Amino acid sequence: MTRLHDLLRATRENGGSDLHLVPGIAPRMRRHGALEPIAGQPALDAEALAALLREVLSPQQWQEFESTGDLDFALAVEGVARFRGNCLRQERGPAAVFRTIPETIASLEELALPPVLARLAALRSGLVLVTGPTGSGKSTTLAAIIDRINRTAARHIVTIEEPVEFVHRNQRSVFSQREVGVDTVSFAAALRAAIRQDADVILVGEMRDLETISLALKAAEMGTLVFGTLHTNSAAKTIDRLIDVFPADEQPQARLSLSESLVAIVAQLLLPRADGSGRVAVHEILLRTPGLPNLIREGNIPMLANVMQAGKKDGMQMLDETLAALVEQGVISARDAHMKAIDKSRFDPLLERD
Repeated sequence: MTRLHDLLRATRENGGSDLHLVPGIAPRMRRHGALEPIAGQPALDAEALAALLREVLSPQQWQEFESTGDLDFALAVEGVARFRGNCLRQERGPAAVFRTIPETIASLEELALPPVLARLAALRSGLVLVTGPTGSGKSTTLAAIIDRINRTAARHIVTIEEPVEFVHRNQRSVFSQREVGVDTVSFAAALRAAIRQDADVILVGEMRDLETISLALKAAEMGTLVFGTLHTNSAAKTIDRLIDVFPADEQPQARLSLSESLVAIVAQLLLPRADGSGRVAVHEILLRTPGLPNLIREGNIPMLANVMQAGKKDGMQMLDETLAALVEQGVISARDAHMKAIDKSRFDPLLERD
């Protein structure tokens, strides 16, 4: 057991989700959204931190980090958890952040996610996007949906990640989990290959560039169920972001492709509970309706609010309405809701009541 393993264990035992290592300060963990020192741990200088990282990195990984200044990787600590690590070079030397990936995959019910998300696991084709900022629980939500497919359907599921986070064990489905930089050269290369690999379901860990987005749309149009992530916090911004990636002369065709393939957008945020007991997931959910393709083709994105409002009975919900309901229930504070709201003026009266 290395010193880093001990720190990761301490993070987990103290309820932390992330471990932060920076030269000159004691190791810190993120707990319930806030950073705090790990009790009893001394500050690390740059040399000690580098030695600590070299204990768990392969020579090839360390060489990549030294040459590029960045490294993404996965680290499994037996009896503790699996972690997604990121090493970075900064002005005072090397630093690193480790995010916990639970060894067991929580179900949709255990995560208390909206029941409508279970229907996404029953889809046979189309594009499903789970969006939100870093640390909002996108990977956990997607893992729960993929796990539902695994337990209920016989499919070939290909995941393309950097690095592989949740490790799925074959149940009714068969998995091919591929790590960018290890098993394939890029998201786009793996996506292109997955189309030829008889994949029923493809999970794209990050839709970050034009080629990857274009291939994901193509796969969904061809009848594959594609799950992807973006760093957007609403359905409207997600559609705009996808279209804006394309050159201006290709955007009409991109709108057409998206209108034909998009079946759901789930925008997710994590907010601290008002009583300090943890965090709660908040969602905006857009589902395909007969009128949605036309809105996307015409670029009439402001009308999405009407679609979600009219689709409440089908499980759709708007972010601001969900935030307001949680404030009224006392689950989250008005101030936190105001910070994340799209229409902040709606929450001004609630702030005055606090």
